[in-house]
Amino acid sequence: MKKLLLLGVTVLTFVFANKTNAQVDIYLDNLNVYVTEYGRVALYSLPDTIRQVYRTALLVGTGPDAVFDLIWDLEVEEPTTLLSTPSFGDYEVYGSYNNDYSGAPPNVLEKENVYCWQNINAVLIKYTVINREATSIDAINGWEFLPRIENSRSGGDTVTYYTQSKILSVKNNKAVGFKVLSEELKSVGSFYYFTDYETDSLFWSWLSYNSFDTLFITDPNNPSVDAPAIIPALNSKTIAPMDSVTFYISLAYNDNEESMLASLEQVQQKYNQLVSVESDLNNIPSDYILNHNYPNPFNPSTKISFGLPQRSNILLRVFNALGEQVAELMNGSLEAGTHTYNFDASDLTSGIYIYSLQTDAGIISNKMTLIK
Repeated sequence: MKKLLLLGVTVLTFVFANKTNAQVDIYLDNLNVYVTEYGRVALYSLPDTIRQVYRTALLVGTGPDAVFDLIWDLEVEEPTTLLSTPSFGDYEVYGSYNNDYSGAPPNVLEKENVYCWQNINAVLIKYTVINREATSIDAINGWEFLPRIENSRSGGDTVTYYTQSKILSVKNNKAVGFKVLSEELKSVGSFYYFTDYETDSLFWSWLSYNSFDTLFITDPNNPSVDAPAIIPALNSKTIAPMDSVTFYISLAYNDNEESMLASLEQVQQKYNQLVSVESDLNNIPSDYILNHNYPNPFNPSTKISFGLPQRSNILLRVFNALGEQVAELMNGSLEAGTHTYNFDASDLTSGIYIYSLQTDAGIISNKMTLIK
């Protein structure tokens, strides 16, 4: 078994990437995001640097003897790295991991992008799974999610899956949360953590589980009971040779469940921005451009296209005829190129609106008309 090393952490007020073993620590305003050499994502609260999530790691299963997991299969293909120029977010960590450590099926490549924002107590993680088998595979994808609220393993955690919001919440005074943003879960398995549970047969039993453990409470008065371990899983997907599937999840921590849910909502909005933008990085204009939306008039959606001659911080907003902001579509950094935002105005009333692009060079605005 490969050793999973933990670095000591020091309270800092800026981003710090430790190059030892290609592990990365990012220090945000109230959250330390720790990504290990093998892509395990952990969360620590700040300024106390207490661990709140021990492990979040991808699982890819094709059968009871074939589950790709962190402990027994992963080897590094591209080292875990804090990117100097993030493609999205204030900070971005990237790495890719293959199954060369075990050589056991399924032969897949995991690509992982972790996006962070300085003032948000949550992260957005993108997983891309590439099939390297000679034939198609039917894969169930899921995650190991091991909360350690207040770094405690003495029980007393309440695990709840909220079916309406699709959020997995774990609370014990403080709270951590997990949500799949790109699709719905098919199951959530919860159990008391025990040593050496990381076997293909057990992982497969949870991945192929077809129910939700919607309420699960660990007993702080029972010394034999450990902290919870949770396996959320998705529906099976067929992946052709050298083809891929992509998933997005969010992780959050905060002082109470209400604040934690608010942090997840902040990341939800960032995710909506990310997937609403189509980018052509080969079509780079000579100046900043904000094109006329199409179609116009529209009902209820339209495309807003703009061009950046260089990487820029951008703020794309919509205002009503009174000059009041009604929507913030994008707020972040984008590469040079042409970008198109798919704007859905279902929640707005008919009328004339102003859409505005603020960049490093100034502000450009255009009018559009919503007719319902």
